[in-house]
Amino acid sequence: MFSRAEETAAYILSQTKFRPETSIILGSGLGDLAEYITEKEFIEYEKIPHFPVSTVSGHAGRLVFGKLKGVAVMAMQGRFHFYEGYSMQEVAYPVFVMKLTGIKKLIVSNAAGGINREFSPGTLMIIEDHINLFGTNPLIGRNDDRFGKRFPDMTEAYKKYLINIAAKCASELGIDYKKGVYAGLTGPCYESAAEIRYLETIGADAVGMSTVPEVIAANYLGLDVLGISCITNMATGISVTAHDHASVVSTAGSVSEKFCSWVSEIVSVI
Repeated sequence: MFSRAEETAAYILSQTKFRPETSIILGSGLGDLAEYITEKEFIEYEKIPHFPVSTVSGHAGRLVFGKLKGVAVMAMQGRFHFYEGYSMQEVAYPVFVMKLTGIKKLIVSNAAGGINREFSPGTLMIIEDHINLFGTNPLIGRNDDRFGKRFPDMTEAYKKYLINIAAKCASELGIDYKKGVYAGLTGPCYESAAEIRYLETIGADAVGMSTVPEVIAANYLGLDVLGISCITNMATGISVTAHDHASVVSTAGSVSEKFCSWVSEIVSVI
């Protein structure tokens, strides 16, 4: 993977004048952050060597370079999912490339189902920790020491100093938020009511189909991670209505302005 990632990183850097140290992965319905970026430069995924292509509605499928509150950033406007048929290594591949382009901090966002009964659709949640229920891991296989060590520590998968900064920024902006644990499952079906009862029992506050592979890879690579979930629906058995992706994207869009203001402020501080 190292040589492929080097080739991908070299191509990306050849297409932009920016050399950011902060990258943002935008989840379903949260791509509006790109509108807050100035001096924008776009690179379509399909043009990037060895890069997967996003196939999910609500994911634009391009890298956005520019400045957010004067700070150079790279944003992934659309991510890749295990349920699309990609391997875990392919899902996490952009994070390996980010490392080789010079990224040091990663902000991951997602649309998630709420399990914590104090949540409601539209709640923004700082991720304090996660539970990997994908049944696999993006680091499985022969280790390449040029990327990281064989057994990476996950004690602080989401950096406490970034969580504290996010909380302070939210307070200053008057943004309500929660903190919690994110459970990552394969999808693509929404969870059953019995599965949600299980997740609630083991300590999950929110559930989704992404984020965990990228965060594992980021920690392996030595990147500092902050995670934010947008609770777009209450999970099965808690919600009284059936789920659909269009409503997920719609709810994420309804809090987009708040989310974008928050992330912009965080970036300006870190």
